[in-house]
Amino acid sequence: MPEGTAALLEVIALDAADARAARDGGADRLELVSDMAADGLTPTVETFREIRAAVALPLRVMLRLSDGFAAGGTSGVTALVDRATRLRAAGAREFVLGFLDPEGDPDLDTLKRLADVLDGCAWTFHRAVDRSRDREALRAQLDGLPGLDTYLTAGAAGGVDEGLTVLCEEAAREGGPGYTQRLLVGGGLRLDHLPALRAAGISAFHIGGAARPAGWDGPVDAAAFCFAGARRWAEGEGRARAGRGAGPYGAGGGLVRRGAALARKQPGP
Repeated sequence: MPEGTAALLEVIALDAADARAARDGGADRLELVSDMAADGLTPTVETFREIRAAVALPLRVMLRLSDGFAAGGTSGVTALVDRATRLRAAGAREFVLGFLDPEGDPDLDTLKRLADVLDGCAWTFHRAVDRSRDREALRAQLDGLPGLDTYLTAGAAGGVDEGLTVLCEEAAREGGPGYTQRLLVGGGLRLDHLPALRAAGISAFHIGGAARPAGWDGPVDAAAFCFAGARRWAEGEGRARAGRGAGPYGAGGGLVRRGAALARKQPGP
């Protein structure tokens, strides 16, 4: 990772209770969403306000009003602009979005319009990149959009297991044209992926189901696994433990213990 860039653990939060639990567990930033049955939609302004009042962590708010990666035509874009405007008025300063056209290319008109509305606010292009027709072309087309500083990606639509090589290759291109944004890895992420990702220089990780032992119907549990341990891995401090078969969650613990079952709970953006 670039010198001076701190490791980052981002956790999905649906409400203020989730936010407090994630904070207590050691999360560095929250992604705010609603309706995980649709893989994460825009929360209400009221929910944003409640979470903002509950924690001081940075909050990235999802802009997505329906399942899939289409903006929803003229009416959908109008609704997205309205929601973004209202969220900004309520104090939101960071966002998450990503839209594709029917061919799997970036919906540039929608993305540019929303970037204008966000007016320099930092934002993440989410896992729509993993469903795009050509991820390299997408990054070239989006390069320079105001506020875009992060790609949330698993490297492949099927998750980090399939995309690990791509993630490492993209990390090696960091700083080049189209590759100035930070890689935030999420989507089927497991503890056993982290040594290879860290060796490639990746230090930002995103989790959802891994923080919820009861699944999406249950809350974030600060004791579900060691949030701080995940950050130590991101910073490279856990590598020595890997050789002894015990990560920061204990031997076989945490993300490894829940493994693929948790990965299947995180298919969306």
